[in-house]
Amino acid sequence: MTLEQLRIFVAVAEEEHVTRAAARLGITQSAASAALAALEGRHDVVLFHRVGRGIRLSEEGRVFVEEARAVLARAAAAQAVLDDLGTLARGRLTVQASQTIAGYWLPRHLVALRRRHPGLDIRLTIGNTAQVAAAVAAGEADVGFVEGAVEHPVLDRVEVARDRLIVVVAPDHPWADGRPLDPADLPASPWVLRESGSGTRSEFERDLVGFGLDPAALPVALELPSNEAVRAAVEAGAGATALSASVAAGSLEAGLLCRAEIALPDRAFHLLRHRDRHRSRAALALAALVTGN
Repeated sequence: MTLEQLRIFVAVAEEEHVTRAAARLGITQSAASAALAALEGRHDVVLFHRVGRGIRLSEEGRVFVEEARAVLARAAAAQAVLDDLGTLARGRLTVQASQTIAGYWLPRHLVALRRRHPGLDIRLTIGNTAQVAAAVAAGEADVGFVEGAVEHPVLDRVEVARDRLIVVVAPDHPWADGRPLDPADLPASPWVLRESGSGTRSEFERDLVGFGLDPAALPVALELPSNEAVRAAVEAGAGATALSASVAAGSLEAGLLCRAEIALPDRAFHLLRHRDRHRSRAALALAALVTGN
């Protein structure tokens, strides 16, 4: 069998129509039909049931389609490596980043990379720190960017920037008066926090431990899945939170939030890469851009 036969078979399976599959692949209907017939004839198997003008996978076809997709995926990966051996005139870079980085720090670097290499296809997805680490470890992302602590046996991490968490509250909160706070004051307010697994949550809890506080001592009123949801809830008076200064900047300027007077340590933004997987030229170019090397 050939890769072209597999592509035709998968396209017909997905379209459930030979003519539509042929049009999608830019070939004639007769060429698609001949490829299917050759595949079935060579291996003495029926891959499709033809009912009227419709076409449906047989039981054998349903088993084989997953294997065919896997072979095509591996072929695409091999093609990507060959493309990468040339120049960055073409190619794809898959990036996954945690919310704060993806929303406020990373975009300008991706724009700069795209300007240098206009043919590069850059795909960015967002997850929390735990999800980003898992995606890079599984090979679903070429590189990842996180602000939380990550210890993973197959991942290398490189510090690429510094950030600061700040504690913010609504203007009518008792801590909005500008008086200095002691860490022992923190459990006196309800809190709105990101979900477990987020870098913001893990770094804030690490800061609490550094203050000698048990994170479980904070009364968490709401646990929300995004910076924007946390910020909006605090603006509405739900309690205090710890956010990146970049995330809170607009609301502070507009008077929707006030900064509570307690200092939290700086935190690092890290680039994550798989220790053993092939590093594409695109991934190396992005790493050089964000590290200045």
